[in-house]
Amino acid sequence: MWGKKIVLALALISIVPLQAMAEEPKKIQDNSFLIEEAYNQEAGVIQHIQTFMYLKKSKDWIYTFTQEWPVPNETHQLSYTIPVIHMTDPTNSSGIGDIALNYRYQAVLKDHIALSPRFSVILPTGDYRKGHGTDSVGLQANIPLSVELTEKFVTHWNLGATYTPNSREPGGAKADTTAFNYGASLIYLVTENFNLMLEAAGTSGESVQPDGSRQQANTFFINPGVRFAINFKSGLQVVPGVSMPIGVGPSKGEYGGLAYLSFEHPLF
Repeated sequence: MWGKKIVLALALISIVPLQAMAEEPKKIQDNSFLIEEAYNQEAGVIQHIQTFMYLKKSKDWIYTFTQEWPVPNETHQLSYTIPVIHMTDPTNSSGIGDIALNYRYQAVLKDHIALSPRFSVILPTGDYRKGHGTDSVGLQANIPLSVELTEKFVTHWNLGATYTPNSREPGGAKADTTAFNYGASLIYLVTENFNLMLEAAGTSGESVQPDGSRQQANTFFINPGVRFAINFKSGLQVVPGVSMPIGVGPSKGEYGGLAYLSFEHPLF
């Protein structure tokens, strides 16, 4: 969505005083890295997510800020994502990418199963001349499914697609492009506040060439990681996490680091 080499995200970690922790633990639930979990925000609770990712081989990186709001409860959720990216190809430059406005509907939330389709409008805020955007409004849909297998194991599944009419490459050539994303993860709850994670995520998408043709590009990463929660008496939950995305198949030889940081708290 923000360039053919940018496919992951990672976040900076802050240190929070442990003495501020709440006495009652709050289970980590909606804090995956590459895979979208199917749990909307509860009524009166908002979430702020920062990510930053660096890929060693390409030397590309991406920072994102996402904010999620219940409207007015967990049946409906609105959010936005603002990316800042650095791409070595074609211009070795940094800047804001295309901003996504998201709506998600909690279709299922019972019997250890959650399903929440998401629909997004992608705004052309990135500079296409630097490879930071498409210069066109795009549409995206994603279907996250979450299943609690046991008290200790949870799995998440994603399948999505993006369509961008008149997507523009840095030289100005245009073409309609499509992209698909897919992935799955397995989460092991060592405790409610400390989780081990194994994610697998891939993309298959088109990029516009200087002659107006379209070229297919695929990516696939395995992403082992860890996350933990710090719970405060005020209701604030801070979730830092780190992982190491490893390219396999079409992304073989690529690897990097991923960090994650979430703040979730009551509105009032």
